[in-house]
Amino acid sequence: MATTAGESNSSHYTKIGLSEDEIPTQWYNIVADLPKPPPPPLHPKTLQPITADDLAPLFPMELIRQEVSAERYIDIPPEVREIYRLWRPSPLFRARRLEKLLGTPARIYYKYEGVSPAGSHKPNTAVPQAYYNKAEGVKKLTTETGAGQWGSALAFATSLLGMDCEVWQVRASYDAKPHRKTMMELWGATVHPSPSPLTQSGRAVLKETPDTPGSLGIAISEAVEVAAADPDARYALGSVLNHVLLHQTVIGEEALKQLAKVGETPDIVIGCTGGGSNFAGLAFPILREKMAGRMSPRVLAVEPAACPSLTKGKYVYDYGDTAGLTPLVKMHTLGHSFVPDPIHAGGLRYHGMAPLISHVYDLGLIDAIAIPQKECFDAATAFLRSEGILPAPEPTHALAATIREAKKCIETGESKVILTTLCGHGHFDMSSYEKFLSGSLEDLDYPEDKVAAALADLPKIE
Repeated sequence: MATTAGESNSSHYTKIGLSEDEIPTQWYNIVADLPKPPPPPLHPKTLQPITADDLAPLFPMELIRQEVSAERYIDIPPEVREIYRLWRPSPLFRARRLEKLLGTPARIYYKYEGVSPAGSHKPNTAVPQAYYNKAEGVKKLTTETGAGQWGSALAFATSLLGMDCEVWQVRASYDAKPHRKTMMELWGATVHPSPSPLTQSGRAVLKETPDTPGSLGIAISEAVEVAAADPDARYALGSVLNHVLLHQTVIGEEALKQLAKVGETPDIVIGCTGGGSNFAGLAFPILREKMAGRMSPRVLAVEPAACPSLTKGKYVYDYGDTAGLTPLVKMHTLGHSFVPDPIHAGGLRYHGMAPLISHVYDLGLIDAIAIPQKECFDAATAFLRSEGILPAPEPTHALAATIREAKKCIETGESKVILTTLCGHGHFDMSSYEKFLSGSLEDLDYPEDKVAAALADLPKIE
């Protein structure tokens, strides 16, 4: 249907779908199109650029190749695409009822990744990671999880592929979300609260701070330690690394096709950021189009005020984990020993931002803001009561920013197209929502003293 200037045939659609044949056949690697290559990871002991042999105890060779690749596109194996068919393509919705509630002329679209079996975007990378490990004879994967989304996704993927899975869940989340643990165990995973007495790194933390709520950095140390000591095991990470962000680009590739079906081009692209995989999945294919001059949206990363790595962290080399077992990567970091306050609801708790997103931010290709959690839960309530979906706490940050931008359109009268990702549902996050309803959910200011102490422990790189 032809459209005239200022119009869009999106007025006829609420849910925009694709056929299974339109599931992307390739992942997009933004490294190929950046004006400047990202800084290399460094070996934690020699401080030299890391080699494939250095990573081999943790990752299968195909994922290592993807991690360092500069190829623009990497083929998705047919076996992975076949599993993707369980939930992909995911729907793109026009948030008409939210628009009406706000009284905005903006057109709001959200890509809904909560339709996956695990309830989030995480299986987009869990499945290929399990697949490549299985293909190289690995029998077991270890990992960490914060809010439980990633642990659930990896438990799902390893269950499908007949592998063992061992998960260290951040203690604060383990206590607050027992049903996430049950879900992982139903898929056959073994789940431990982190820090645990099962590892040297866990015991060290417990000795110093027995009542610690834990952190992703601590849980990563435990999972890495176990994988490195077991020749039949490898480690899997749910965010941060290049190959993880690569796998998530199916989100943005599908969204571009779906918007094209209704004649829309985004003016503003918004994603929540913790480690960065959900944001990168939506934003990187769109940044490709922007760098090629085919569209010109503002791309906005939104993080929690309680853990503001992009907006308040230093752009330096730091460890990916608390114990310093992982390679050093240049990223926006609050310090690898930083532990978010346990009253910070939901995920987005990682001390650093994905190196690729940090690099893209440093190049000025994206903007970033931090939003306090009460505003995020207000946005979630507005979304739930208009669109009917209960969001996970993580994407409420993107929803809050979306509402801010939609309200600006009321003032300016502009009918901007806003695109975001609802990266998961909040069905296992009721304790956080109960606190919000009771009025006991608190906003957390930027913890300057805790961050300063953590940044004092940064490794010294000449």
